Amino acid sequence: MCGIVGIVGTTPVNQSIYDALTVLQHRGQDAAGICTIESNRFRLRKANGLVKDVFEAKHMQRLQGSVGIGHVRYPTAGSSSASEAQPFYVNSPFGITLAHNGNLTNAHKIRAKLAEKDRRHINTTSDSEVLLNVLAHEIDMVKGNVTSEDVFRAVTNVHRTIRGAYAVVAMIIGHGMIAFRDPNGIRPLCLGKREVDGKTEYMVASESVALDAVGFDFVRDVAPGEAVYATFDGQLFTQQCADNPVLNPCLFEYVYFARPDSFIDKISVYSARVEMGKKLGERIKEEYAHLDIDVVIPIPETSCDIALQIAQAIDTPYRQGFVKNRYVGRTFIMPGQQQRKKSVRRKLNAIRSEFKDKNVLLVDDSIVRGTTSEQIIEMARDSGAKKVFMVSAAPEIRFPNVYGIDMPTANELIAHGRDNDAICKQIGADELIFQTLDDLVEAVGLGNTDIARFESSVFSGEYVTGDINQDYLDYLESLRSDDAKAEAEVELANLDIHNEGS
Repeated sequence: MCGIVGIVGTTPVNQSIYDALTVLQHRGQDAAGICTIESNRFRLRKANGLVKDVFEAKHMQRLQGSVGIGHVRYPTAGSSSASEAQPFYVNSPFGITLAHNGNLTNAHKIRAKLAEKDRRHINTTSDSEVLLNVLAHEIDMVKGNVTSEDVFRAVTNVHRTIRGAYAVVAMIIGHGMIAFRDPNGIRPLCLGKREVDGKTEYMVASESVALDAVGFDFVRDVAPGEAVYATFDGQLFTQQCADNPVLNPCLFEYVYFARPDSFIDKISVYSARVEMGKKLGERIKEEYAHLDIDVVIPIPETSCDIALQIAQAIDTPYRQGFVKNRYVGRTFIMPGQQQRKKSVRRKLNAIRSEFKDKNVLLVDDSIVRGTTSEQIIEMARDSGAKKVFMVSAAPEIRFPNVYGIDMPTANELIAHGRDNDAICKQIGADELIFQTLDDLVEAVGLGNTDIARFESSVFSGEYVTGDINQDYLDYLESLRSDDAKAEAEVELANLDIHNEGS
């Protein structure tokens, strides 16, 4: 998962983009980048690390210009190398830079076509660079200045060429900023504006909270398949560019990824999580009254609002039993199983008095690989808990994600091939309760009843793009398993050593 932002302003945008990326940091902690345009030249800074570490004062001073785009990343396609950080750019035509959130499911096929037929060189393993070159190829057909009609024709052809999930922001030197969303609306993207000295500035971002952070007013979500084109002189054009757009937003955004103060496709993330808790609370009250729960404790922070609703529904005390070290990254998005394992106890510490001699209901947003749950349950027992029950706000995650979330390998998912009892035994819980998919869909869908279907493939195994088969899943596993990532990191280290010695 990644976060993107783009601003067409009338005053310097470097600080606004920095601030927006900071509040989107939860979407990716592997790398960050900002590209601005000043005097018809790209000004680019990107590197591995958090936003606050990547951009020093000297970098911000060089990022001049009243237009720019930014990106925070964690790797799904490609490696963790700094060379994979975004934005990417190409010099021809005009000069185009691009940042992308999502994953292309046919990138491997397009890559070969770009090399053989279009004679475009792809320098990294990132599917985002593939997407950039597809867009550049389409813009290259333009004769003379780029018009809004040219942009919309190009995006239409991009939609017809690529598959998967994508929210994109790009800039063409001398012309304007382009933003567009995949025809299924899987990955989020919203549009905002503000007035400065009588002139209108425009902004796009992955989540509405980024608009709030820098004083832009939320206008609306970008529709699935829609393209937005803001010229550098302040004109805004929008057009539907997909043949059959249908809104199928990612259900996991509401469960885990998005900030609670964001709205995505008219749905309050906070309200969705409250409803998840209500659903679970009523179910526990009806089906699990025999558990004799003494206290409800969330695993911070995503599940706090959910746990509070459960506690109210079952009339049981709600307590904060874990203290979180805020200077350790989200374990789910850390590449490599060993790194995730090492980080859990550095990330959380138990308050022993809340566990000692109690039957504890632990609440988490989801259970993916199970290693974190296993260690947290062990911490609860070490702190004196008599019994430890676990509840997940999401259903069992049994299937790989192919749309930009880093849980692609089925064998690494604890629920894959296991029933509830087997999962419960594996993580060491006395009881394990999962939210049902129907209840989750209903809880989230209450915020926007116009959405007929959510992208929920990790729970159901049904992929909305209709192009996923076992061959592709096998191919993806060969790229993204922890073993494959470990091998890639070794190769990268060897390359670094070679470069240092040359």
